[in-house]
Amino acid sequence: MGAALVVVVLVLLVVSLGLGQFRLSPAQVVAALTGDGLGHVVVVQWRLPRALAAVVLGFGLAVAGALFQTVTRNPLASPDVVGLAHGAFTGVLVALVLGAGSWLTLTASAVAGGLSAALAVWLLASGGAVGGLRLVVVGIGVSALLASVNTWLLLQVELDVAMFASAWGAGSLNGVTAVQTTPAAVVTALLVVGALTLTTSLRQLDLGDDVAAATGVRVALVRGVALLLGVLLVCVATAVVGPVAFVALVSPHVARRLARTPHQPLLLSGLVGALLLLASDVVAQHVLPVPLPAGVVTVSLGGAYLVHLVAREVRRR
Repeated sequence: MGAALVVVVLVLLVVSLGLGQFRLSPAQVVAALTGDGLGHVVVVQWRLPRALAAVVLGFGLAVAGALFQTVTRNPLASPDVVGLAHGAFTGVLVALVLGAGSWLTLTASAVAGGLSAALAVWLLASGGAVGGLRLVVVGIGVSALLASVNTWLLLQVELDVAMFASAWGAGSLNGVTAVQTTPAAVVTALLVVGALTLTTSLRQLDLGDDVAAATGVRVALVRGVALLLGVLLVCVATAVVGPVAFVALVSPHVARRLARTPHQPLLLSGLVGALLLLASDVVAQHVLPVPLPAGVVTVSLGGAYLVHLVAREVRRR
């Protein structure tokens, strides 16, 4: 299943590189990747960074969602649902209000905002308890509060900055270049590798804290590191494309059903997330009558799936 998803992602990536006002066939796209001339400029310099950002950051968001759902044992737990994406966006807006505009500064601000939101949710959910629906309810409240703060911050900046931040806040890949994509890809890869080193311990956590501790797992440490990696993955993605909703929530569920496993497969979740964000960007830019941010499409898909998850959870209880 993972190999099949890799093929689908690569095919969609090539197709997306050929779409636009200057259309290219898949064969022309492949030739432009290794050639020169106008086709090379259009594909490699203009379109490839955006497409790769969708693949890499979608992968990272999905892995973050799988980490959160595994650690909390809650199918509704997701970084965007519990307010971490809004926290990262708040950090970016604070930096913009203060006049900072470099990618490094915005990334650091996003990380600070995301970590602050995670700490607030952690403390408000009964002093660090991360199980059950309590985390989700507290996270939704923190998310609503941060959304209000973000609206107020948008009113404090210049009109052009506010317009840019508003469009970017919907989760947009517009304007993404290799300057943002390259460091984001490196950091995301390192964080994903770190998450993969926890795979065995996370599988043991699925059996319960007592069983995991009896088999030598340092439960508190593994849980804390996994949540920290998830928060950082979300912050990196938010610093580049804004808060893209529901990719982290939906992808692990789809991956688990494709793999037919009782746990959340990290790599397969990442591939589903890469496919979801790339496909959403293609639909938003080339299928809809008016080009829209990719986050609008992911919200439409993920919102319906969230309603399905909540209804199923209520029926189960």
